[in-house]
Amino acid sequence: MKIFDMPGFPNPLRIRIVLAEKGLANQVDFIKVDLPSAEHKQQRFLEINPTGTVPVLQLNDGTYISECTAITEYLDNLNGDPTLTGKTPRDKAIVHMMQKRAESELIDAVGIYFHHSTPGLGPAMQAFKSPDWEGRDEWGIRQRDRALGGMRYFNQVLSQQPFVAGEIFSMADITVWAGLLFAGLANIPIPHECTALIAWRAKIDARNSVKQPA
Repeated sequence: MKIFDMPGFPNPLRIRIVLAEKGLANQVDFIKVDLPSAEHKQQRFLEINPTGTVPVLQLNDGTYISECTAITEYLDNLNGDPTLTGKTPRDKAIVHMMQKRAESELIDAVGIYFHHSTPGLGPAMQAFKSPDWEGRDEWGIRQRDRALGGMRYFNQVLSQQPFVAGEIFSMADITVWAGLLFAGLANIPIPHECTALIAWRAKIDARNSVKQPA
């Protein structure tokens, strides 16, 4: 298998953590995609993934799978023993529900703020941002505030249970962790009153798969 990504970036890190959790890192070749130079927005890459995002997983039969949730589902179920996406119908439903919330209320909101209301990845990416329009910065700030609201929501969740989707570490935890990493890069600190979220992050930081992702 091959993975097209950029080391150290939030969404690629999500899949590298999955690979480490599942013991699959040695079965993957990594192909670097230069995000600051907008390589992922060029026709050659768009033929692999028309949404122009990383990571992308290429299977040995040539199939391409994009989107972190889809890649995680594939990798987690390869050995017939899913540990990150839920085993029972109830667990699967809860993991996917929290995964969606982690994306929409945190990591995606941070991404919108970063790419449209800060210098982002630099000049090569300017052409792929939203066109300038009056109030664009205000829109970005609203997304920053949405991310802060997401942090407060997950703080409340984690004050009542050890992990984002319940009792077991799941892909939703990986996404929230990556969202907080991205927020730090975008200068959006975790509110100091979110003590449960801060403690949870320290716990996740200490996981072997997070300390040394593939």
